[in-house]
This record gives sequence, C-alpha cells and structure tokens, in this order.
Amino acid sequence: MPIIVNLDMLLVKRKMSLTELSEKVGVTIANLSILKQNHAKAIRFSTLEAICEALECQPGDILEYESTHKE
Repeated sequence: MPIIVNLDMLLVKRKMSLTELSEKVGVTIANLSILKQNHAKAIRFSTLEAICEALECQPGDILEYESTHKE
C-alpha cells in the first residue's frame, strides 16, 4: 500500500503509549493498533484531527505517500 502510517514513530517521539493516545482521542486501542500497523483501509478526518491534536502534529507527520513507481 502506498500510504504509510507513521503513528508508531510519533508515539515514541512524544513518549506516549497507545493506551494514553486511545484515552485522549476516544478511539479503541484495537482500532489505533490497526492504524499503527498499517492495516487500516481508511481513517476519518475527525479521528485524524483528534490524533494530531493529542500528538501536537500535522497530518503529514502521520501519513506518508510512497510511490509505487520505481525509476
């Protein structure tokens, strides 16, 4: 999948556990884990906004596009 989720790196940088993030954003640990492991098919803007607020970051810090075209 060309969209990479960098949630794990941000959690380490912010010294925050998945449990703490879950409590702050109101999303289950299971759903955040799916996102963190890059298995999510979609993310709601409201969830992305809550994560950005909790981690004090921008959406581009969490989501990254990796081209499938190799030069």
